[in-house]
Amino acid sequence: MWKDKVRGKVEELFAKAGVQFEGNSEWDIHVKDERVFGKILSDGSLGLGEAYMNGWFECERFDETVHRLFNNGIEKAAKAWGNIFLYLQAIVINQQSKRRAFVIGERHYDLGNDLFELMLDKEMVYSCGYWKSAKSLDQAQEDKMDLICRKLDLQPGMKILDIGCGWGGLARHAAKHYGAEVVGISVSKEQLQLASEKSKGLNIEYQFKDYRDVNDQFDAVVSVGQMEHVGYKNYKIYMETIFKSLRDKGLVLLHTIGSNTSDKVCDPWISKYIFPNSHLPSAAQVTKAGENLFVLEDLHNFGADYDKTLMAWYNNFETNWTKIQKKYGERFYRMWRFYLLSCAGAFRSRRIQLWQFVFSKGAREEVYQAVR
Repeated sequence: MWKDKVRGKVEELFAKAGVQFEGNSEWDIHVKDERVFGKILSDGSLGLGEAYMNGWFECERFDETVHRLFNNGIEKAAKAWGNIFLYLQAIVINQQSKRRAFVIGERHYDLGNDLFELMLDKEMVYSCGYWKSAKSLDQAQEDKMDLICRKLDLQPGMKILDIGCGWGGLARHAAKHYGAEVVGISVSKEQLQLASEKSKGLNIEYQFKDYRDVNDQFDAVVSVGQMEHVGYKNYKIYMETIFKSLRDKGLVLLHTIGSNTSDKVCDPWISKYIFPNSHLPSAAQVTKAGENLFVLEDLHNFGADYDKTLMAWYNNFETNWTKIQKKYGERFYRMWRFYLLSCAGAFRSRRIQLWQFVFSKGAREEVYQAVR
């Protein structure tokens, strides 16, 4: 009787989003283990992700399932299921302190360069592509890197700081096509090793360090996919570090995934399995952190492009999985599929965004001209 009530409650919630159990639509869920219902009801989004990793259900188009769940507010119910501890933990502990700064590198970005080489574009850019004119992932990432360089008004000989430089794709683009001198920093040893190999002969220096240890000045500062690892307790410190690192007439470009609401916690499944100690800032939190430091010159939202980017990564991952499956195993495969597809669905629903902020110190004589 209790199990029937649990199943009925979950089915009722999902039905509000047009998602059925054992239905005929590609976004419907097909149960392999009845424990899935109790797991979802007790643990919300964390339970849903773990149930999928356990093989307790299958779904043909899980990206569309998540899209429908978000569009119908089911995530609000999920937040009410078991997130109190996470909230209290975020309030009490600085989860992105300097002591914890390298955890994300070890647990995510150091997973294996082979995985990311097979999933990403040719330059291994692990952030949202710019699909305004692009027809392929390679082009979308090249266009995004060029968009950033143009927004920063890069000129030959300029010295740039790239915070969270990844595998060096943006640094190489800036050095090759704009004649810039780049310092890239990362908390991932695997990233920096491959970035160095790919960047031989270019005016690029890579450093294994936390952003709080930067002690130099630059003509421009770029931060792509780094703000998501800073944490709301450290946003002011992050912006103050950038301010200190930027010469008076320089520009800052901050490219980040963002939340529509000013929360203090991230999705519990993402935090546990994909990006530990992560947090998505709101636009209000970013601009608040920049108060009394910067002039906001431009804000550009192209969050819908992340749906296309994630689906391109997913297709690459699926196509190439057999090449790495022995190393990573079935549970990782299901975890990674859930990650890519659930994130694609979240962006499709417009519950999360992709922003590029451009800041200055207000010392530039000319009016900033927004670039698209």
